[in-house]
Amino acid sequence: MIIVTNRIKVKKGMGAVMAPGFTAPGPLDSTKGIVKVEVLLTQNLPDYDELNVNMYWETQEDFTTWRNSDAFKAAHKRPEPSSDETPKESPIIGSEIITYDIAATKEITK
Repeated sequence: MIIVTNRIKVKKGMGAVMAPGFTAPGPLDSTKGIVKVEVLLTQNLPDYDELNVNMYWETQEDFTTWRNSDAFKAAHKRPEPSSDETPKESPIIGSEIITYDIAATKEITK
């Protein structure tokens, strides 16, 4: 199993607004190899919000297949404004993809 984290910096106040969108129903739910998605909101950053979207995958190949799919492209496409509408500014400041192998785990049961 691998974990792929999308570390996303967004404008202050937008982290909590955007977080539910990453776990809303969509094409990822039926994608081969996805195990779970969790969204972490970093606390106490003064200048921006930071979301860490952790996606747990059975294999690197499953993630790569998703990343190259039309469903991925559609899920990440920004809506086109109508001709009389001013384009909305993105709240995203920047993002970084980080991939982890799970090296060790410990589950505590009580």
